[in-house]
Amino acid sequence: MRVPISVLDGCGDSFLAADEKRKKASTQFFADTGVMAMLCRHDCVLWLANMTSAGEKQHYALALIKKLFGNLPTDMTIGLFCLKYQLLNDAVLCRITFVISVFHAYGHQWACQIIYHPRKCAGFGLSDGEGCECL
Repeated sequence: MRVPISVLDGCGDSFLAADEKRKKASTQFFADTGVMAMLCRHDCVLWLANMTSAGEKQHYALALIKKLFGNLPTDMTIGLFCLKYQLLNDAVLCRITFVISVFHAYGHQWACQIIYHPRKCAGFGLSDGEGCECL
């Protein structure tokens, strides 16, 4: 089941943090503007990436995903949170289950919540996906 593009666009437009054009940290004064983390389902840190440009750039997440897949068996399936753009090839996409973290799901439109809420997706158990918020 797929969410219509118009719903995904509406979800993306409702989050200021997802706006890559909006600067949230100054590169004038700081070499690193933030940290992006990849955590396991138990909220343990797997890898960290220093962010050196303002905004939540997708290449940091893609670099962490590439690092993860380089360290996993090829038959293992993983879960990731929130997807809008097709930036990964089919060999990677078929091994990923996308969901929205529990707290952030309620900011998304209803159609998006039905499909991508972790409580509605098999295999996520009681994981809430909020580990990075507590880091």
